[in-house]
Amino acid sequence: MKKTVILILLIFSAKGYSQFAKSMFSKDPIINLENWQKQRLYFGYYLGFNSFDFKFDYKEVVQQDIQVKKTTGFNVGVVADVRLQEYLNLRFEPGIYYTKRDLYYPNFNSEQDYLREVSSTYIHFPLLLKFSALRTGNVRPFLVGGFSTTLNLSSNSKSKDDNFEQKFRVKQWSSAYELGFGVDFFSEYFIFSPSIRGVFGITDELIRDSKSPSPWTDNIDSMKSRAILINFTFH
Repeated sequence: MKKTVILILLIFSAKGYSQFAKSMFSKDPIINLENWQKQRLYFGYYLGFNSFDFKFDYKEVVQQDIQVKKTTGFNVGVVADVRLQEYLNLRFEPGIYYTKRDLYYPNFNSEQDYLREVSSTYIHFPLLLKFSALRTGNVRPFLVGGFSTTLNLSSNSKSKDDNFEQKFRVKQWSSAYELGFGVDFFSEYFIFSPSIRGVFGITDELIRDSKSPSPWTDNIDSMKSRAILINFTFH
């Protein structure tokens, strides 16, 4: 019985995949949502994953860098797309991003000194230009790039404690530029758009310790976020 059920599921899966492949990649597919992207304005939403890092620049050469342990976070947000012309769109993609990074400082013996946990809840405001290629059947690749501003809801910028009290402080606002690519797949009822994007911080996010000398912050010239975003957008 169990083998029969598995066999039936495999048959239906293969049939569903073959129909999807035929509608998307066949030589003469049925064109889905042919006029959808000709609208002046349309909306959508996205779900996805992220991996945030920090890039450190130092005032003086160091023998060992601060190590960053990255974790996989997740994203959720909405999309507003404005058509500028046939191949160019302006997109606003506000969303909430959850992430966590652990910083390991060299030359410390105790965990309370060498480990700093940076958990962040970001409200992300990217304004992007989308450059689309010529549509082929139900597939249309695109490039995307622009600038973003981010509000860190987990920022402890107003705290009077610093690393001497095991408190690692970061600024509330930051900015970055973003570059990426993706593909629009036109199904019968909606557009599915997987994409991958890099985020490159352009503002220093570190708040220096009030006390000096500080082995945690004195030698850091700048600390900027880097991230890889994988989003699955539905229009």
